[in-house]
Amino acid sequence: MTDDITSPARPAPPVGGFQEIDGRRVFTHRSGSGGPAVVFLSGAGAVGLDYFGVQQGVSQFTTVVVYDRGGTGYSDPLPLPRTATAVATELRGLLRAQDIDGPYVLAPHSLGGLYAHRFAQLYPQDVAGLVWLDALHRDWDDFMPPEAGLAVTERTAPGPEQLKRRRPALRAMRDELLAHYPESVRKPLIDAHESDAWIHFGIAERGMLAALAAELRDGPDLPDVPVVALTVLGTDSAQQARTPERTLREMRDGRRRMDAAVAGSVSYGEQRVLTDTLHHRLCFDRPDAVVRAVRDVVDRAARPRIS
Repeated sequence: MTDDITSPARPAPPVGGFQEIDGRRVFTHRSGSGGPAVVFLSGAGAVGLDYFGVQQGVSQFTTVVVYDRGGTGYSDPLPLPRTATAVATELRGLLRAQDIDGPYVLAPHSLGGLYAHRFAQLYPQDVAGLVWLDALHRDWDDFMPPEAGLAVTERTAPGPEQLKRRRPALRAMRDELLAHYPESVRKPLIDAHESDAWIHFGIAERGMLAALAAELRDGPDLPDVPVVALTVLGTDSAQQARTPERTLREMRDGRRRMDAAVAGSVSYGEQRVLTDTLHHRLCFDRPDAVVRAVRDVVDRAARPRIS
């Protein structure tokens, strides 16, 4: 792992460090011990340390890794968006360079679901289990109403000026969500989220959702490994204000059916529905549910298979 080299325009990570992959620095933070190791894959606009709280919980019983994809967070810049293949290949290279033995339990949130699925397609022998944290699925458009499809989501996502105007509200939200984080992690992480560079990568990663889903549809289904899918059905007031109630009902029903299909595609799969949190708040409001799901998959994955 390399030492940190930053400039005033590039904030230093408060914990963790860098691993060089193909001549680039990829940020990673590892804690805990034992196996199978758990890897959190963040959503669009999020970074590895946003999952610091659940990482601390999981580290009590196994090795756990959070990291920033190339071009995002504390990692070195790259043109975005990237293909799912590029992201999956990078992650495998990172884990090998860090001498973290597989197979791994992947815990993707939101957009991370597409990257985790591609990792599983390319390296099925390296996947011990999956914890689906309200994650995006390649068949999203098959379950959602047309007005909530991936191409529509790309077109209607907020742009840089809109996000900059929302900076005070977003900072207040992060102040609240990260209130229990150590101050040494919380403040620099919140400050970095307000930088133009971090706002940009969050927008850029949402720019190829339909193409990513198409890339995955050319590959196989998920491997037959233990899966727990956490399905979040809460709706925030802003979404309620801009979305017709009929569409919201169809989206909730679609997500429930989509995650049920994910859990039903393997020999040991379970869906757990949460109605007391929101998509972006899952790991903050319900760290207990996240850590319990991870532990259940880790325990199941560690059992010898009966042939």
